[in-house]
Amino acid sequence: MYTTLKKIAKGIIPKTILQKNEQFFRSLIASKYAGSNAQCTICGFNLKHFVTRTNCDLLCPNCGSLSRTRRLYKTVTETPLTGKVLHFSPPKSFSLKLKAITGLDYCTSDFAGEFETDYHYDITSISEQENTFDFIICYHVLEHIEDDIKAMTELYRVLKPNGCIFIQTPFKDGDIYEDYSIVSEQARRLAFGQEDHVRMYSVNGLNERLQSVGFKTEIIKIQNAEDTYYGFRPETYIKAQKLIS
Repeated sequence: MYTTLKKIAKGIIPKTILQKNEQFFRSLIASKYAGSNAQCTICGFNLKHFVTRTNCDLLCPNCGSLSRTRRLYKTVTETPLTGKVLHFSPPKSFSLKLKAITGLDYCTSDFAGEFETDYHYDITSISEQENTFDFIICYHVLEHIEDDIKAMTELYRVLKPNGCIFIQTPFKDGDIYEDYSIVSEQARRLAFGQEDHVRMYSVNGLNERLQSVGFKTEIIKIQNAEDTYYGFRPETYIKAQKLIS
């Protein structure tokens, strides 16, 4: 139903009007899902069930959040955030909530201009001084970056001593798979799962690369009884810290 209603809206309403009134149109579609079996951790919407996407991910019809975004929001807000926070390629529903936190210096960046952000940092050459940020969120970014070691080195440089980064990418079993000779969108989609990805990480492979530039890392795997109610899926992310003795 969600996909059908979305297609109808895109077919009859001009794009500029859809963008300007995005939340209004989302709320109209979401009203068809209102219920009490589930809840979005970000927008608080109560619904009968989440929208199941073709990749089996679960989407909130009211704010558009995906499973990983809802889990991330719950995780970071359960640990009080302070200081200066940098979020790469932030989902809109997430960034609006964090920007509303009083006293938090929360800034966002997206180099390609696909998201509404404060800055357009090149993650391989971040235009900030070293030891700038207390906390960084880098979800589903590094798989787009050819020189990922340079990006990780930059993340380490701009992170404050004892600061922390949450990092996640798509993962596969075995070793990291990357082949820079694969350049067409179709070939990259077949090789890496998406036309603008340049590799598929393994958990251990990403972990080792982060450690190679100086990070102290912790692999965190989550699966709990709240999965159904909040529309969560089992997840793995890496907590990387810049520990200075």
